[in-house]
Amino acid sequence: MRSKLLESQGLLTYISGKKFSMSYKKEGKKVKHYVFDLCNDLGAVPKMIYTGYQDHSLNIQYCDGKNGQDFVYGKIFYNTDGLITDKKEVALLVKFADCSPVVLYDPKKGILALVHSGWRGTAGKIAALALDRMVKDFSSSPEDIYAYIGPSIDQESYEVGPEVYQAFEDFAKRDDFFYQKGDKHHLDLLGANEAILLEGGIKKEKIEICPVSTYRSKDFHSARRDGADYGLNSMIVMMKD
Repeated sequence: MRSKLLESQGLLTYISGKKFSMSYKKEGKKVKHYVFDLCNDLGAVPKMIYTGYQDHSLNIQYCDGKNGQDFVYGKIFYNTDGLITDKKEVALLVKFADCSPVVLYDPKKGILALVHSGWRGTAGKIAALALDRMVKDFSSSPEDIYAYIGPSIDQESYEVGPEVYQAFEDFAKRDDFFYQKGDKHHLDLLGANEAILLEGGIKKEKIEICPVSTYRSKDFHSARRDGADYGLNSMIVMMKD
């Protein structure tokens, strides 16, 4: 799967599903071979591949092609759920199993960001933090940025407790992406992340939202559906030289 919108702007994108699992904890060094296959699907050989040891943080790291700690298939930053670069042929990779992968791309300035946004990241507006970095550190203009929100769990399948609803209290229109059923709420991750991007000044016509549910699609891993044995999907993106 690819983002048609981002690819139309010259960005290379690819999303893997159940073809393999990108969980290093469960798959070990086999993930190095999976990443090789992933790059074949991407259609490029990156000079460096970056990922984060994701733990639902709001931390975003700049990737220059040399920094970061050595990892089995490239470089890694610990306690990191967002990556940003201005380097061509440096690939960014996130893993997800129901959470939203969100891409921000400024083709004018040549700036690329990729974040992993679960309910904690979405409540903390990690996509907005990445957008702020693009504007402040690289002089991007929000109106020039294209965005993609990838496959995620659908709202009907995403039942959450009151503590999650409470975590979104800073959202002016919180009830636009929650509905209540009994004592549980159902969260629309896609809608919440779109609202964050629109609030940040990205134009609606420059946002692509993938309609595929990781929970309902047999082609994707889902933590909520598969339980303790769940695998990890991945999204990889790269600017061409």
